[in-house]
Amino acid sequence: MSNPDSFIDEVTEEVRRDRLFRLFRKYGWIGVLIILALVGGTAWTEWSKSRAEARAQAFGDAVIDALDQGTPEERREALAAVPSDAGQTAILQLITASDPAEDKAATLAALEKVANDAALTPAYRDLAVLRRVLVAGADLPLADRRSALQGIAAPGRPYRVLAEEQLGYLLVEEGKTDDAIAALTTLLQDQEASGSLRARLGQVVTALGGTVPETTGG
Repeated sequence: MSNPDSFIDEVTEEVRRDRLFRLFRKYGWIGVLIILALVGGTAWTEWSKSRAEARAQAFGDAVIDALDQGTPEERREALAAVPSDAGQTAILQLITASDPAEDKAATLAALEKVANDAALTPAYRDLAVLRRVLVAGADLPLADRRSALQGIAAPGRPYRVLAEEQLGYLLVEEGKTDDAIAALTTLLQDQEASGSLRARLGQVVTALGGTVPETTGG
């Protein structure tokens, strides 16, 4: 006769297998569903990515075709007819507003529309604010330009350093040369300032009579 403990172990193991089999028959569909969901999710992600790339390509081709039109009026009409989603519409408006020499009022209106569209991301809105300040120039009161730039110069904003650069130039416009030199020199040493921006700032600081810090490589 076999060892009672061994017999009990075998029976216990058999019971476990039987319970597992019954549980699988009862709940196994959940595992299958999870697998199908994972496979389906991956397929959906790939399909969505492919679709987005195709839409972006089609949008880009349509924009290029529109910009190939003869006159500024024809280009604007062609751009306005390009199918687009919210983000692409913002891009179209910025492109349309890129030629202020043709119609400065229309350019400023297009940029203001983008800047005030709360449905758009800060990247689009802040760029429109920055561009609008640059296009308007002295036609926009200095206090209004400063207020607009300060709004996009907060930490974490996408065009913070460029906004701070323009704020420095406003100080020059006001005749506050020492303050401008201090502000631009500080920006020169900002970790987020690009090489081209630092080169530009270095030239301005030097022209104003300031000294470029050696650590900037200017």
